[in-house]
Amino acid sequence: MKALLVLEDGFTMTGQVFAGKGEVFGEVVFSTAMSGYQETITDPSYYGQILTFTYPLIGNYGICPGDSESEKPRPFAVLVKESCTSPHNRRSTESLATFLERDGVIGVEGIDTRTLTLHLRRQGTMKGVISTINHNPQALLKELHSTPATEGMNLVKYVSTSSFYTWDHHNQKPAPLNEAPSASAPHVVVVDLGIKFSILRSLASRGCRATVVPADTPVEDIKALEPDGILFSNGPGDPSALDYLVPVVKSLLGWRPVMGICLGHQLLGRTLGMESFKLTFGHRGVNHPVKNLKSGKVYITTQNHGFCLSKDDPLPRGTEITHTSLFDQTIEGIENPDWGFFSVQFHPEASPGTHDGSELFNEFYRNLF
Repeated sequence: MKALLVLEDGFTMTGQVFAGKGEVFGEVVFSTAMSGYQETITDPSYYGQILTFTYPLIGNYGICPGDSESEKPRPFAVLVKESCTSPHNRRSTESLATFLERDGVIGVEGIDTRTLTLHLRRQGTMKGVISTINHNPQALLKELHSTPATEGMNLVKYVSTSSFYTWDHHNQKPAPLNEAPSASAPHVVVVDLGIKFSILRSLASRGCRATVVPADTPVEDIKALEPDGILFSNGPGDPSALDYLVPVVKSLLGWRPVMGICLGHQLLGRTLGMESFKLTFGHRGVNHPVKNLKSGKVYITTQNHGFCLSKDDPLPRGTEITHTSLFDQTIEGIENPDWGFFSVQFHPEASPGTHDGSELFNEFYRNLF
């Protein structure tokens, strides 16, 4: 079955469907990761996007239980050069095509993904449409121009949990609150903006018990859980759409130690009065070099974000930049010791990617006592 891709600037490509069918609109982005496609596809930060993989063969080791970062695929469509139809891996239980098909995610192969990536690097990330039912580029382009822009759109409400839960560190999955680990363990409340399971695994591996709460949980309910610390997770979309959470964050800063990751990092920055802006084509991959300005150490990091905090204005008093990108010198970390928080733009839990930044979870753990 043929599929047509149309970008908002009129750029078009055709491919063949290997999963799903229909018509979807979304922001077209690319990931340069050479492995970890299952973790990438299940990362809630990709919600609402049409995800392109630059690595030419995707699906060769199938889908493996326990490797997903959430319950299901999150992009609206996945574009690849070639989809492997016969995965070989003793842990695999199904193919990528079956995995996408079950949740109605469109998969398209035969796309010249590197040409598409170069176009997005030159022209910037933009909206696109994938259709298996309408192959008229002009008609799709007209329809595409009528869809809303992603800037300012609150995507977190589509991926955040609707109820409190804890992390079952034995079975590696969410569990009811009454199945929490020992109450003697340090207790972290995780505000779910689009949490990856590996963040919860990272906390559990350090002996923490985590209670995950919806993004819009009132501050009184968070404090009632009596946590030793609070973590604001990663998630999709524009941080300016989360300004309604700023009063909650303000009430928590200085009350308990706080850590932010990716979107959580951006939310913390905006709470301090920093501005955010959209990158031309975002940072998505597992080989992004980041410098720790305090130690001089360089991490190779996993990243997935389209927005950054701006350093054009003076930093809020007591706040310091702790990490910067060696690709484009954008802010990759901030801290404010007086208010007891630090945050990073990259993913210290990786998955996929290196674990160079995992020591940051150790730092957060030490802050809980």
